[in-house]
Amino acid sequence: MSARKQQLLKAHRRSKRLFLVVFLLALLLIGFLAGWWLVPVLLVLAWVAHEAWFADHLFYRPSDDYHYDFPAHTARQSVSVEGGTVRLSEPLAAGETLVLELHVKAHWLGRWLDPWVEIGDDCQAFERGVNGRRFLNLSGQATALTQSTLALRGRYCAVAATGTLWVMTNPDYARQRVMVVAPHADDAELAAFGLYSRCEDVSIVTLTQGEIEAENFQRLGLDQAQAARLKGRLRSWDSLTIPLWGGVPAGRCVQLGYYCLQLPQMAKEPTKAFGSRESQDSDVRSVRRHNPLCLPADVDGQPTWRNLVADLVALLEHYRPEVLVTPHPELDPHSDHVASTQALLEAVGLSQWKPTTLLMYANHLHDNDRWPMGPAGAGIALPPAIEPLPADRLWSPLVPADVQLDKAMALAMEHDLQGGQVFKRQLRRWIQQGLAGRRWPVTGSNEFFRKAVRRHELFWVRDLSD
Repeated sequence: MSARKQQLLKAHRRSKRLFLVVFLLALLLIGFLAGWWLVPVLLVLAWVAHEAWFADHLFYRPSDDYHYDFPAHTARQSVSVEGGTVRLSEPLAAGETLVLELHVKAHWLGRWLDPWVEIGDDCQAFERGVNGRRFLNLSGQATALTQSTLALRGRYCAVAATGTLWVMTNPDYARQRVMVVAPHADDAELAAFGLYSRCEDVSIVTLTQGEIEAENFQRLGLDQAQAARLKGRLRSWDSLTIPLWGGVPAGRCVQLGYYCLQLPQMAKEPTKAFGSRESQDSDVRSVRRHNPLCLPADVDGQPTWRNLVADLVALLEHYRPEVLVTPHPELDPHSDHVASTQALLEAVGLSQWKPTTLLMYANHLHDNDRWPMGPAGAGIALPPAIEPLPADRLWSPLVPADVQLDKAMALAMEHDLQGGQVFKRQLRRWIQQGLAGRRWPVTGSNEFFRKAVRRHELFWVRDLSD
């Protein structure tokens, strides 16, 4: 966690302690003056208020500006918002990915209900109390923009009268040879189901078994190690079979069988084997028998960084992808995700086959665990970027409604996304639904059904040939 986030966390805890002291003193005074029966009632009301309006985890201030730099050659043009319609100051530049930078400020009601911006038939939500520079995703709205018919208005917030439209041009990467690298089973579906289900030539490589946090399987009478092994087998099976729902045959899917949360340690000691933290296994071949080709680590089964990189080199040279899809190492903080991209780039350096493009995704965030904010089916606004990121181009292809439904069904097949919420989280949802107007999809209870099934998918683009 950065120094800025540490400072914000300390300030949050300090404010929370101060509030609790004042609140408890107020309760004592109210109990003394109005009767002690009122104290438990107020405690319950305070807890409900917290769950409804103050339970979000933000490691930044809603008044902070988002900061994005794009490549120097990126087309940009001024726009105005007049009468609730976006007006261009000049003809729209060529490009399929459109990002509107402008200031968004919450109304007083936008401190209690999620503020959002309606963009034609789309809506994109932001933090309660937002008051800063934000980046709306207008991809797919080019025709309405050109015809000056794109409506844009805030709900529970106001948008600035002027802004900057960034226009980025990309080929349709689905028409190239693509390799999707997933640290865990479900990462490929969360980030890129819409993309890979359109690809004519795609391979999907999953690095880990996903065996940890298997407490739910212990209800079957298994001990921790047995439960972890079962979960690892099931999620490995998911990684090989669920892509078929998106048109990718099992012969184009590979499970490498390394162990969750061990990739960073493997990177530090490349020749040392790191077995599972929970299953007591230390041989990656246990889940490799359905792979379509033999790989270097099949010789000794050792979970080492050297074997992982060698496996990736072999896969690059076998499938010869032009485009690699992988986690964004600066934006997605999950340690396995960061290490996965590190291993992939190391393999690219060693491989005789050189892909040309890196498409990066973020399934997790440092700063905001609700992003993308708002309901399922809405567009994906750019995520919080409070600290500078590399100046990457963006590609944000549309996901049609029927593909969104297929994506939700693919997520429903993932063993790690099945089952209901624990009672505390479900109770919080009921409170937020009743008091804060939030909605969750009926396709599944896991938060990823809301966050990942969207009008867009979003990738940061880096050219590997530079």
